[in-house]
Amino acid sequence: MENSLRFYNVDPLVEKAHFDVDVMGSVAVCEMLHRSNIFAIVAGGSRPKYADNAVLIYDDIKKQFILELIFTSTVKAVRLRRDKIIVATQNQVNVFSFPEATKRLFTLETRNNPFSLCEVSPIITAEKHLLIFPGHKMGSVQLVDLANTEAGMSSAPVTLNAHQTEIACLAVNQQGTLVATASVKGTLIRVWDTIKRNLLVELRRGTDPATLYCINFSRDSEFLCCSSDKGTIHIFALKDTHLNRRSTFSRMGFLGNYVESQWALATFTVPPECACICAFGSRNSVIGNYLTSICVDGTFHKYVFNADGNCNRESYDVYLDVIDDDQF
Repeated sequence: MENSLRFYNVDPLVEKAHFDVDVMGSVAVCEMLHRSNIFAIVAGGSRPKYADNAVLIYDDIKKQFILELIFTSTVKAVRLRRDKIIVATQNQVNVFSFPEATKRLFTLETRNNPFSLCEVSPIITAEKHLLIFPGHKMGSVQLVDLANTEAGMSSAPVTLNAHQTEIACLAVNQQGTLVATASVKGTLIRVWDTIKRNLLVELRRGTDPATLYCINFSRDSEFLCCSSDKGTIHIFALKDTHLNRRSTFSRMGFLGNYVESQWALATFTVPPECACICAFGSRNSVIGNYLTSICVDGTFHKYVFNADGNCNRESYDVYLDVIDDDQF
């Protein structure tokens, strides 16, 4: 935020760390390395302490910065894995070894990337060590396998021609086997098999254009969620796609592709015109699956949904008012 940097545990909702603006300055980008003491920041906002073309890696146990990476232009996004750092600028994606002997492995030129799109499968033991970002052609996505990369070398990128307009949102599942894409129209989400490189399913968020804020897979890749500027969170089934709704015109045929796409299994609405991100909980329960939404207005929403499409809010909080357990 403009005045602080905060870290939270989500389930239960607890603030775990707090850095005031005099310590970190205002921050534009922050990325944590899993649930660890290591995180990266890029300065921004009205009160920066550092340059916006630098990535600073902080160790919260040592209480100090342990690494600085400098670039020739503003850093747009950072992604951390236990073995690599990925840094995106407006027209490049840079991959570094980490944490020992940190060095640049390779740099890939990209299409102009104003949305800071760059995602990586987070687990080193995943089936594929996948990096995805916008391709050179409008509407395309490039896939790079990060396994066994050496300095100055990388596997040849694979291109998916995903949409006819600019890519606006990307996601990769934890296993690196699935990629989800959406364009600036925001009406469709397409899910791709990264091994066979074919389209698996087309999911329809709605019929009117929208700005998508995020797409996320569940940990087991059985579900996918997305949020948009319409204030509605959509949940789709991926493993059992028959759970998703179909158009009532699906048997008539004259509407073409419009009825071939699948509609959400479940939806819920957060405060209207409020930007938010959404993600699935790490555990399921006998009553259903958990999904949380974090909103820019400072509110936290936790919902539970089941295969019937029933979706109910289980808890609500104002996360900016939440403090660490140690402070009670």
